[in-house]
Amino acid sequence: MNDDPNVLPDDLPVPMDDGAADHLSGRMLPDIALDCTSGGAVRLAGLPGRTVVYAYPKTGVPGRALPTSDWNLIPGARGCTPQSCAFRDHFAELLRAGASQVFGLSTQDTTYQQEVANRLHLPFALLSDAGLKLTQALRLPTFTKDGEVFLRRLTMIVRDGRIEHVIYPVFPPDRNAADVLTWLRANPA
Repeated sequence: MNDDPNVLPDDLPVPMDDGAADHLSGRMLPDIALDCTSGGAVRLAGLPGRTVVYAYPKTGVPGRALPTSDWNLIPGARGCTPQSCAFRDHFAELLRAGASQVFGLSTQDTTYQQEVANRLHLPFALLSDAGLKLTQALRLPTFTKDGEVFLRRLTMIVRDGRIEHVIYPVFPPDRNAADVLTWLRANPA
């Protein structure tokens, strides 16, 4: 399989809905500060309006190997760079459709995330849950590989601190932003 993080292989396994995100809709976000690539910290629970938070496992770095040799075989693991690029490309449309803010969320530290934010010219911040505080408080779906915990790909649309809508599982990853845009347009605030 192709190791280029910008390209989705044709034969990616499709993640199945295992119900691991069913409990999220309607929940209030906990008041947890998350470090972000734009500096400082963000408390999602206190943000007004609609906030789009897309969770992803781990972005690849061009020229480096995938996290594990079987990364492409894990349903939903591959596609973080195309997903982030899609949110970048649809960013202005998402704001016009009612999103106040957009964030990416992963369990990588901010230093790791900063590389991808700069390389992909993301117009929004990436949030780090390296300490797994938000992940554990919300019981976000995860998987573990070689001792490292990764978020399963999902998207939460949050309104005034309450999770209004969840997209899970997300597939294909590069279509996620368009799916969020469709939902926002069909459900004006």
